[in-house]
Amino acid sequence: MTPGQPATPPAPAPASERGHGDHRATPWPEARALAARAGAGAAADRPPVRVPLGQALGRTLAEPLRALTDLPSFDSSAMDGWAVAGPGPWTVREESVLAGHSGAAALASGEAVRIATGARVPAGATAVVRTEHSRTGPVAGPVLLHPLREVVPGQDIRLRGQECRTGDELLPAGSLVGPAVLGLAAAAGYDEIAVPARPRVEVLVLGDELLTAGLPREGLIRDALGPMLGPWLTALGAEVLATRRIGDDAEALYEAVTTSAAELVVTTGGTAAGPVDHVHRVLDKAGATLLVDGVKVRPGHPMLLARLDAGRHLVGLPGNPLAAVSGLLTLAAPLLAALTTRPSAPTPPGGTAPPSPPTAPGGTAPPSPPAAPAETAPPSPPTAPGEPLAAPLRDGVQGHPHDTRLVPVVHRDGLVVPLHYNGPAMLRGIAAADAMAVVPPGGAEPGRRVELLALPWPTEPQAATATPVSPPAPAQGACFT
Repeated sequence: MTPGQPATPPAPAPASERGHGDHRATPWPEARALAARAGAGAAADRPPVRVPLGQALGRTLAEPLRALTDLPSFDSSAMDGWAVAGPGPWTVREESVLAGHSGAAALASGEAVRIATGARVPAGATAVVRTEHSRTGPVAGPVLLHPLREVVPGQDIRLRGQECRTGDELLPAGSLVGPAVLGLAAAAGYDEIAVPARPRVEVLVLGDELLTAGLPREGLIRDALGPMLGPWLTALGAEVLATRRIGDDAEALYEAVTTSAAELVVTTGGTAAGPVDHVHRVLDKAGATLLVDGVKVRPGHPMLLARLDAGRHLVGLPGNPLAAVSGLLTLAAPLLAALTTRPSAPTPPGGTAPPSPPTAPGGTAPPSPPAAPAETAPPSPPTAPGEPLAAPLRDGVQGHPHDTRLVPVVHRDGLVVPLHYNGPAMLRGIAAADAMAVVPPGGAEPGRRVELLALPWPTEPQAATATPVSPPAPAQGACFT
């Protein structure tokens, strides 16, 4: 093993061989990496699907995008004006050449024909003269076209294959499909493209104390996770099959886990060692393999990741809402990113990422064969482990002595500001946040650059109204559960 190389972790044991309470919690970075590897392993056996272009936005290419035709597919005019043959002046023919119509007859040397942008250039044409760079006359007799500036052979003609030739690789597999990629695919002849299938996910909400409507009463509380997790998982690229409420029924949980058609089952609560915390016992009974059983992170310490069978996993989230968000970002997001080969999340406003390898520049290829090389930037890594985003803290954050902390933050004037409502049961801070800051064990002082976990939806940091931490905020800083 070379210096600085991490040791290979031991193979995970079946859940039945690891008693809850005597396990060693996994460090937060290692847990994220394990989740990503689990997703990558399951992704290898998932065939891609072909979807219409209108359904591909935000997905990733499952295979290289290769041109199905030359681009342009014929010599065309880059400007409104005149297609001319040979040196001028030119005798003007009465017809016009329009885009989308059949081309005009071939031009003889000394002839010109009016042409529109995008129209096929007639055979024999040597250049296109822009309307504003020419004049016609005389009024009587044959109409002649006179240039008002020098005419260069080939000017304002888009040559066939100038951008690419049939079969050229336009983008590599793993590229994010944005609006420009949809346009490129359409121009290159595609009606549909191959993308990784959306991972099927089912959410199982546990707890007899949860209400689905009305105000909290008599020891009952509203279910905050049921309405939140489905949309969050959808934003991470999943197809959410259902959100089911199981309560604290161990047999119902076992039935739901073992019969689910989902590739990823997400449970809420029940991951600790209380009298109605059934997740570990259900995993034992189902013969699951625990990959992560507790993570050194606050909030969210009792989260877990298990392999149910080939290609199927379970992420157990804690029941406290912000702790559940921590579990989503730590385990579910990296696993789903690997399953969908999604690129890294976009940089949050004000955040920066370390420099990546340069990609090939955009623009047109040389106008004549051989065709330009494909623009083959390597695919971006999945969200986790990935290269971290980072920004400096405006205010210091109290840390846990041994564990990583995840704290909601907003961006202000190039800095990130920790939000006050960051207790494990609170959602007020994350609801207004731009990102989650990764605070190392021991805390972070003002000005320190911290890793940021981007949230999978657009944010408007200047509109955030949540209350930033007013140092030292001891009551909130000490709440690490």
